[in-house]
Amino acid sequence: NKEQAEAVRNTEGPLLVLAGAGSGKTRVLTHRIAYLIEEKGVFPSHILAITFTNKAAREMRDRVDTLIGESAHDVWLSTFHSFCARFLRMEIEHLGTYAKNFVIYDASDSKSLIRECLKELNIDEKHTAPGAVQSHISDAKNRLLDVKAFTAQATDFFGEQVAKIYELYQSKLRANNALDFDDLLMLTVELLSNNAEIREKYQKKFQYILVDEYQDTNGAQYAITKLLAAGHRNICVVGDADQSIYGWRGADMRNILNFERDYPEATVILLEQNYRSTKNI
Repeated sequence: NKEQAEAVRNTEGPLLVLAGAGSGKTRVLTHRIAYLIEEKGVFPSHILAITFTNKAAREMRDRVDTLIGESAHDVWLSTFHSFCARFLRMEIEHLGTYAKNFVIYDASDSKSLIRECLKELNIDEKHTAPGAVQSHISDAKNRLLDVKAFTAQATDFFGEQVAKIYELYQSKLRANNALDFDDLLMLTVELLSNNAEIREKYQKKFQYILVDEYQDTNGAQYAITKLLAAGHRNICVVGDADQSIYGWRGADMRNILNFERDYPEATVILLEQNYRSTKNI
């Protein structure tokens, strides 16, 4: 329809697409990628498309492959975590604390390491549950709080206990050349924020950035997209402010509500007639 076509062809500058369920947002994203490559002549490797689940990434990849064939293979199309893992495999040694052959701990590995830390610190699991500690450390990393920052804001006994565990946990991860899922995001932000050469390299590389389900981004994910988009400012985000489902993982609704504040020159396209502008929310 007219609004979908406008979202596909409006390629220059920031774009916010407000799209409810069933409004064809995946169709818009995939056709936008095809339009950039086939009509605008953009090299596929200069396009970064990010979504939240492996299933959604596979679906988007399949659709783009169907639309434009082999040339789509060079598009960086993945979840946030997969993107960060790929980025860090190439650049993590610039941090000086990890090697490129790092291992990635899943949730089970992470909890086992936390249990090891509890035992070493003589903290009783019955009073300080490993799952609760894991959740607090994950939340801290998604809010970009390192050990020092988290310790400084710990105001009660449990928080102070978590701070001690967090410090030892990170020490053990580094000793094992291991990252947990949240480190993938946090270390990507650290590298892009603190290394101007790396930041400018990837800002130049990714001329067009597309982010699906933007309402579900947390603090770290928001920072990644903003850092990468600061060069060309050709960022297209698609979201539905009424359907955030990742609040438990630190999703911050303000990221989509404040898009027009972050990018005053942004265009806003509504894929549903009755959708409200973020300026009125």
